[in-house]
Amino acid sequence: MHIPRKISIGGSPTTKFVSNHGTSVIIGLLFCGFVFVALLLVIWRIYTKTRAKASSYEQVTPDTNLVSQTDTGNGSTTSINSKPIPFTVPPHGTPQVSRRSSKTLGEDHAAGYGSEPSSPALKRPSVEIPGAYELGAIDPSLYKIADEDDDYDIPDDHIGRLWFTVEYERETEKLLVTLIKAKNLPSRTLGNTNGCDPFVRIYLMPDERRYLQSKLRKKTCNPKFEESYVFQVSHKSFDDRILKFTMFDVDRHKRHNVIGHALFPLKEYDFDTNVRMVIWRDLEKEVSESTSDKGEVYIALSYNSHLERLTIGIFEAKGLKKLEGISNFESYVKVCLLIQNKIIKTKKTAVVKRTFDPNFSESFTFKLSSSSLDTASISVTAMNHFTSAKDKSIGRVVLGSFMFARGKELEHWNEMVTSQRDQVGYWHSLT
Repeated sequence: MHIPRKISIGGSPTTKFVSNHGTSVIIGLLFCGFVFVALLLVIWRIYTKTRAKASSYEQVTPDTNLVSQTDTGNGSTTSINSKPIPFTVPPHGTPQVSRRSSKTLGEDHAAGYGSEPSSPALKRPSVEIPGAYELGAIDPSLYKIADEDDDYDIPDDHIGRLWFTVEYERETEKLLVTLIKAKNLPSRTLGNTNGCDPFVRIYLMPDERRYLQSKLRKKTCNPKFEESYVFQVSHKSFDDRILKFTMFDVDRHKRHNVIGHALFPLKEYDFDTNVRMVIWRDLEKEVSESTSDKGEVYIALSYNSHLERLTIGIFEAKGLKKLEGISNFESYVKVCLLIQNKIIKTKKTAVVKRTFDPNFSESFTFKLSSSSLDTASISVTAMNHFTSAKDKSIGRVVLGSFMFARGKELEHWNEMVTSQRDQVGYWHSLT
C-alpha cells in the first residue's frame, strides 16, 4: 500500500520558532540597556545639582577687626574680641502707654532713660469718607469745662444729654466736631444702670447720604467718647447746614435701636471767631430738620403708572423770606423735571403780589415712564419776581429717588410711588 509523505519547504517549524525567539531576546536586552543608561544619567544629574547647591553657600570669615593674633612661646594663638549682646524678653499682653508727665519724661531723658514708643494698635484709623474724616483721640483735659454740667434736673421724659464741641477754621473751611460724652441714657432692663451699648452717628444736614460714626461703648448709660471728626464746609453754605447727632443702642440681637436725636444749626455759631464752643443738647425722639428760615411750600404729588403721568400740585407757601432792599414783594414757584440731573421740562406758577404767604393753587403734569422713576427728580424753587431786574431765588426743595433726595423729601417721593393715583401732600422747608 502506498502512503503519501508530507514535504516541508523552507526548513522545519521548530527551527523558525527558535530563530524568532532569539531575536526577541536580543531586542529586549537592548531596550533594558537603554533604560538603565537613562536612569544612570538622571541619577547623575540629580547628584550634580545637589553638590552645586551645597557648594553655593558662602563661607563666613571672621572680621579682621575682631580678630587679634597673640604670640606665645610655642606659637601664635587667635582670639576673637566679641561684645555681649543684651537680650530682653518682651512682656506678654497689651503694651502699656506711658502716662508720665512732660516734666517726668524730661528727667528720665536726662537720666538716660528712653521714652516708650506708642503702639500702632492704639492708633485710630481715619474714616475714608470724602469731605469728612475722623481724627485721633483727644486730650480729655481740654474739655473739663463740660463736667460742670454733670448734675442737672432730669425731667420725666428725659432720654439723655449729649456734650460736644464745634470749631470752624475759615481759612481751610474745616469744621471740627468733637464728641465728648453722653449722660443718663435709657437702660434696656429696669433696675440695671448699665443696660445700654450706645454709639453716635453724625450727619451734616441736609446731606444724609454720608455720616460719621463713633465707636461702640458697651454696658454703660454714661458713655465717654472723646473722638473728633472733620467736615469740609464752605463759608457760603455754612449758615444753611445743621449738625444732626443720632444716638443708637445695640441690643443682644445686634439690632440698632434709635434712642434719640440732637440738632445744632451752624448759624448759631459765629465762624469768624474761630473759637471752640462746648455745647450740650438733650436727646429728642422726633426733631425738626428745617435747615433755614426761607419759608415753606405745600407740595402734592401723584403718579399714574398706566398713563405714565406725574402730577405736581403747588398749593401755597408761607413765611417766604424777603430779600434785602425790596419794597414790593412778588413771588412765584418754578417746577423742573430732571432725569439724571438733566432738566427735561420747566413750568411756572402765576406771580402773586404783596404777600409773604402766597396761595398758588396750581398743578402741573409731566410725562414720566415707570422705568425712569429711579432716575427722576423734581426741583421746586420759590422765586422773587422783579419787573426791572432779573428774578432771584428765595429757596428750593428737591424731591426724588434715593439718588437725589433724603429725609422727608425721599419719603414723600416713595409714598407717591407706592400710593398709585392718590395725591400725597407735605409741607417742605426751602433751603
